[in-house]
Amino acid sequence: MSTPAAVLPLSREKETVQPKREEILSRLPAIAAEIAEDAARRERERELPHDIFRKLRETGLTSLRVPEALGGPGGTMSDQVEIICALAAADSSVAHALRTHFSFVESMAIDPQSFLSTRYAGEVLKGKLFGGAYMEVGTPRPNTIRATIRRNGDHYLLNGNKYYATGTAYADYTSFTALDEEGTVINALIPADREGVHILDDWDGMGQRMSASGGVSLVNVTVYPDETSPHIKANPFVRRHGATRAQLHLAAVIVGIVRNVVSDAIHYVQASARSAKHSASETARGDHFVQRAVGEISAISYALDALIAETARKLDRAAEAIVAGTPDAELDDLVMASALANSKTQIVTGTLASRAAELIFETGGGSATSRTNNFDRHWRNIRTLLNHNPLFLKARVVGDYYLNGTRTDFDEGRIF
Repeated sequence: MSTPAAVLPLSREKETVQPKREEILSRLPAIAAEIAEDAARRERERELPHDIFRKLRETGLTSLRVPEALGGPGGTMSDQVEIICALAAADSSVAHALRTHFSFVESMAIDPQSFLSTRYAGEVLKGKLFGGAYMEVGTPRPNTIRATIRRNGDHYLLNGNKYYATGTAYADYTSFTALDEEGTVINALIPADREGVHILDDWDGMGQRMSASGGVSLVNVTVYPDETSPHIKANPFVRRHGATRAQLHLAAVIVGIVRNVVSDAIHYVQASARSAKHSASETARGDHFVQRAVGEISAISYALDALIAETARKLDRAAEAIVAGTPDAELDDLVMASALANSKTQIVTGTLASRAAELIFETGGGSATSRTNNFDRHWRNIRTLLNHNPLFLKARVVGDYYLNGTRTDFDEGRIF
């Protein structure tokens, strides 16, 4: 299998004037506020937010990072991280579900002349969303692939079962990995509604319940030659940067959740909570212990906002250096600095965010645990996201680097 020699973009229905970066970012508060409405109920009843994704397609926020060289707004990584945080503060599953899409767009930002970038940039700018599923369950190791792709006349047939297909239920295109007849890993990127692609609503995790992270069944799915490419190891700096961005996405979702904890705690205390019977205050808002809880939650959110923003800036510098063709020695320093910052950010974020999600229950009595409030979703969502990246592993790898200079996990982009 090989990539076609001619790189042609997909046909465009009509050329449109793309909004500028500033205009797109100005739309973020309104769509975030709309997403936040009824979010607790949607999570409690596990109502998949398909309508929200239809609206997101129209905002330009999902294409902000497409570079100007491809006709895009040329937004920064810092912009994208703030989008993730703001959406997660409204509904963490929505922000999480965009992870694969934003990874795909990041590949355009740092390699705008690649086959996939030139072919699909127009689709991203039209609001199309990209998902994917690469992992399989029931295998000896997490990265084992059993899905197959076999030649069948002038096309291929894709068969297998994938899992952790985060966001694919909302996507227009989706990508899969499979083994060809020679055992080579092949990437297939196809329309999500192609016959034989069965997206299953079977994610049963305790958190991120509407992130559509369940399975996909692939039954004799037709794949055309120009929809395939060998799974070639990318430029090591591109690969390492991509792995760091994917991890930072999860940290940004958690930071957004903590913002939600702050707003939920304040609203609950002001609107519903009663002072405890042993309290010296007539109101919950006047109770010193409640004030302390809300103060600590807000301080945690402030610290995490600052931390995630600084880490995003480090990834911006690394991405700019990759695009500029910076000499390897300097580029390695920048990419390594961003990876280290990301790992430290996740360690701190995981610890403090979990604390914030527990503290919200100190703002009230038994009513704080009401299923109507659904405050427990914050802890469940944070804990589920943290299971992507074991904090003990990250702390050990960071410590090993500082004590012994070991950087294998960073160089291979394995901390995922």
